[in-house]
This record gives sequence, C-alpha cells and structure tokens, in this order.
Amino acid sequence: MQVYLVGGAVRDELLGRKIKERDYVVVGATPEQLLQLGYQQVGKDFPVFLHPKSKDEYALARTERKQGQGYTGFVCEFSANVTLEDDLRRRDLTVNAIAKADDGTLIDPYGGQQDLANRILRHVSEAFSEDPLRILRVARFGARYHYLGFSIANETQQLLTQMINRGELNTLTAERIWLECEKSLDDGAFAEFLNILAQLGALNAISPALAKNWNNELYQQLNDRYAYAQSQEITDKALLFAQATSSVTANDIKAISESIRLPNDVRDLALQLNAHQATLTSKTLSAEQLLTCCNQLDLWRRPERFTGLLLALEIANCGIFNNKQKLIKATDAAKTINPQQFIAQGIKGAQIKTALENARLEVLQQYFT
Repeated sequence: MQVYLVGGAVRDELLGRKIKERDYVVVGATPEQLLQLGYQQVGKDFPVFLHPKSKDEYALARTERKQGQGYTGFVCEFSANVTLEDDLRRRDLTVNAIAKADDGTLIDPYGGQQDLANRILRHVSEAFSEDPLRILRVARFGARYHYLGFSIANETQQLLTQMINRGELNTLTAERIWLECEKSLDDGAFAEFLNILAQLGALNAISPALAKNWNNELYQQLNDRYAYAQSQEITDKALLFAQATSSVTANDIKAISESIRLPNDVRDLALQLNAHQATLTSKTLSAEQLLTCCNQLDLWRRPERFTGLLLALEIANCGIFNNKQKLIKATDAAKTINPQQFIAQGIKGAQIKTALENARLEVLQQYFT
C-alpha cells in the first residue's frame, strides 16, 4: 500500500500558498484493508476514508467511466491494480494532477509543474469534456489564480467552448452552480469568475439575467468593491454576492435566484440592497422615506437586516457613505420606542400602531428633515 498527497495541497504548496486541506490517494489497497487500520468510510459512490487521527480524506486510486449525462453520470472503478498514473489521468487540470510521496518526491506524469511555472491551466486529457462541472471549476481556478498571472490554455479554451455550445451546462443543477459561486466568493475572486464565464460564453447559460448586464465597467466596479471588502476582512457571502446584483432589477434578482438557487439570506439581501440603495444614500433622504424603509425591512423585529444592508452599502461605496453614522443614530433612537409605553397610556387597538408610527417619525425627524 502506497499513500500520496494529491491535488490542491500539492499545487498550492508549489505556488507558495497556504494549504487549506489535504487529500490523499491510496494505491495498492482495498477498502477492507483501510477499515482494518481504523479508517472510517464516508464515500458512497467510491471509497473515501477519513484518517483515524487527522480526519484527512484518503481515497482509493480509481478510474472513471462516463455513463449517462451530466456531471453525475460516471461509474467509478477501483481496485488494488489501479496505478497512481491512472488515478491522476482522470483529474481535470495538469496542475491538479501532481502527487507527492512521503519522501517528498513529486510524481508528475502530465506536466503539471511546467504548467505551474508557465502559469497555464491545461486539461489533462480529452476525458475532461465528459464533465460539464469542469467548465465552472476552470473558471474558478482561473479567477483564484488570476493575481498570479494564470491563464487558460488555448486548447482548453477551445474544449470549454465546445462543451458550452453543446449545452453541457444545462445538465448542472441550480444548487451545484451556487456551490461553485460560493467557493469563488470564498476565494475573493468572484468578479474575475463571472468575467471568465462571460468571456467563455458560459455566463448566459448560467444566468441570462447576470449575462445581459455584464460589461467591463461592472467588472471593474466589482473588483473595486471586493478589494474593499477584503481590506475590511468582510467574508459574508450574502454581502459579497449582493454587489453583483446591485444594478439589476428585482425581477432579475428573482430570476438569478432560480437559475443559481441562491440561499434565502443571499437572495433577500440582494433584493433589499436593490430596493433601498438609492433611498438610504440620497443626500435628500427624508424621515418619512427612512421610516418606510425601516418598516419594509422590519427593523423593529429584525434589526440585523438593517445592519447588514448598511454594510452592503458601505462595500458598494468602497468606504463609509455620508448617511451611515446618522442612519445608525436615528434608527437606534427610533428602536427605543415600543408599544408598551402607549398601552400604559390606555391607547388600544389600531391606535397603538398609529401612535408608534408617529412617535418613531418624530424621532427620525430629529436627524432627517
């Protein structure tokens, strides 16, 4: 039995990047052998095991055979006879197909080290085109390593274009598309991710609503916003994704939510930023407008919505916007008004709501005329 470190950990170590997780491939072993050694099996479609102490993932060397459509239509074949080179051949990019032995020796049958040196993302084999998910993965890697000068090899771009033109992206579920978007948001390279998809002609297949609004100005704007968010160590995915939809319509956001299957909190913040951005940043904001906004956001029961929206506006402005501190003071003061003080005065029924509205408006008028 031989064990090798593979994939992203080897790639990032060679690039001098921090290693986030370590994956291993096991050659010349059976599931029974690993179970006897105390490994815990977690894979259903193919044997993946957790190390009894480190909990790192160890997968038996395997090959894949396409059977059916989409990114799930594969049959995995594994046995003690599958070689390391066989296992590496099924991987997507040469830079991800490098293995490292315990003694530090690198096994690189497909030229991954040379492509790392040349800053090239190149597919390992023609089998690459069997998995449509790799279109998004290549775009994500291209975005993540853009700052290092990486580009997609011409022949890989041609293969990606052929896959896109065949409609391969239509086989991906909306949930799986969001997962790739989520990973790119984590990378801090979402603007570049969308831009690569647009250049490849894939963005329209993922989200027509995003594609129709994509242009160089928006690309640069998003780069600036994400750079600011990174400088402030802001990593919340809802705050970051909302920047990409701040200039589209509410109906567009709802369409994007369906095609990408946004989590509810991501969708809701995108809609809130879309609805209230112009009002809250206006130099002529009135107390009445602010009260309407607060009511629509249900500030009184869900204050975190308003807090999140203000932070989203700050990112969009690439800095503290003029109204922010005054908005915080005004709404904090208005939140101290509660129904109990009117009930104690003997006010009943629908009149309580009217009294609340009037009292909150009076407070807000101290800050916004």
